[in-house]
Amino acid sequence: MSLNRQEKTVVVEEISAQVAKAQSIVIAEYRGLDVASVTVLRKQARESGVYLRVLKNTLARRAVTGTPFEGLSSQLTGPLMYAISADPVAAAKVLSDFAKSNDKLVLKGGALPNGVMSVEGVKALASLPSREELLAKLLGTMQAPVAQFVRTLNEVPTKFVRGLAAVRDKQAA
Repeated sequence: MSLNRQEKTVVVEEISAQVAKAQSIVIAEYRGLDVASVTVLRKQARESGVYLRVLKNTLARRAVTGTPFEGLSSQLTGPLMYAISADPVAAAKVLSDFAKSNDKLVLKGGALPNGVMSVEGVKALASLPSREELLAKLLGTMQAPVAQFVRTLNEVPTKFVRGLAAVRDKQAA
């Protein structure tokens, strides 16, 4: 069923709003994918905070025109599924993981603001740790010197108490 002009305008505005707050867009060809598989993929995307949509390429071109993702326009051919995410890694990770288990979903490329990625770039981006993992590593790194300092401060009174205990034991014997 085709959309009339007003419906197309609404779709372009909706996608433009998603693109405005996006940090990454990944595109994949979904030819031959059954409804059950797409439903599973949509669920995974929703859980990861990824906006997943099948669009006409002309509408997608209009939505990315004038944005940092404008370079993606050259890759928009064929039946494509668009994954748009505020987390730069999430969209690539969701589609790449799903493509590993389902050969009918074929990654075609992607874009970060002001940069276009090939399929290899998307796979490399998907292999990066998530934002939460990176923040946890950063917190651990920042916390390590403080923890070591506390252990060092605690060692002084501990040695003193051990010394007093040794003197007490020596005098008791």
